[in-house]
Amino acid sequence: MPTHKPAVLALEDGSVFHGLAFGADATVAGECVFNTSMTGYQEILTDPSYFGQIVTMTASQIGNYGITAADDEAAAPMCSGFVVRELSPIASNWRSQQTLPAYLEKHGIPGISDIDTRTLTKKLRVDGAMKCCLSTLPLTDEAAIERARSWEDIAGSDYVKDVTCQTPYLWGADDPARFNAPYQPVGTTLGILAERPQRFRVAAFDLGAKYTIFRKLIRHGFDVQVFPANASAAMIREYAPDGLFLSNGPGDPAALDYMHRTVMDLIPELPTFGICLGHQMLTHALGGSTFKLKFGHRGGNQPVKNLDTGKVSITAQNHGFATDPQSIEAGGGIVTEINLNDQTVEGLRHRELPVFSVQYHPEAAPGPNDADPLFQDFYNLIAQRLAGKV
Repeated sequence: MPTHKPAVLALEDGSVFHGLAFGADATVAGECVFNTSMTGYQEILTDPSYFGQIVTMTASQIGNYGITAADDEAAAPMCSGFVVRELSPIASNWRSQQTLPAYLEKHGIPGISDIDTRTLTKKLRVDGAMKCCLSTLPLTDEAAIERARSWEDIAGSDYVKDVTCQTPYLWGADDPARFNAPYQPVGTTLGILAERPQRFRVAAFDLGAKYTIFRKLIRHGFDVQVFPANASAAMIREYAPDGLFLSNGPGDPAALDYMHRTVMDLIPELPTFGICLGHQMLTHALGGSTFKLKFGHRGGNQPVKNLDTGKVSITAQNHGFATDPQSIEAGGGIVTEINLNDQTVEGLRHRELPVFSVQYHPEAAPGPNDADPLFQDFYNLIAQRLAGKV
């Protein structure tokens, strides 16, 4: 429930926002970013790609449908703090098991409501994502600003080590949401997808993966063996997979040199599909480079154009870094998709190898399902490789 306890959000540029506290009693620092999704706050909170960040929602009211365990994308919230304009005083939904404030309090995440999120978002768009401090404890404005400025910048940081799994495991019946049934493809009725003539074994690197990306792989005909980010190429080969999947995740892609080397070793041998941070890992494996965006792409309404077909898809995204398009050419990379808002790279493929990636989140949790055919493309790529056609 909303409280009358004060809270403060301070930015590194000296801006201070005062509001009301909810969630845990805590003081945290991180990178202040915004998300333009209208729904799906629980999936956003539990997306490991938000590790180290304090997330501002641009939707006017948050918390109105509560929290249900089936919607978690990780075992616990992964962001550092949460910022909203209005916190709903009730949770009205038949699926709700808990209120948003109680959920955040349970997991030690502080939140602030009743601030002008429109002004905050405009500031981040004009000046860029900033270091910030959020406190629901007694703290002066000056101390909060200093705490924000002293936080270590996300650039150069390896956060994957904090969110990846510790040991390999097979994704399966222990899925907490039990969402492993075969999935209906986009454009069909709500029937069940016919059983695949063959299921393929995929080695999936967990760089901070959301649960639903593994669910989608299962539904589209894959058996998914999940590996931690520090798994060696030899460990992947021992599993003898048919394909390689590179997941989303947090932090600076340039800081993961150990992943760059592993992916570079494996892509000549395995059909590969990467998303978000996995797309950036493929960029570096091809000898390319990435750069930090001014304020990133975070939301369920990002327009992406496929340069081969001309098709425009609306996609769900959460990233603060992008691929330098010229840097991948020498390594055999070709840009296949661009963001129509700023023309940054949204997809690439290798000129000769059966390897492709996208910068967005095709699992659509939350977000549109326009990108669902990518899983079929991955399946077809593996089938063609096994048949000796690619």
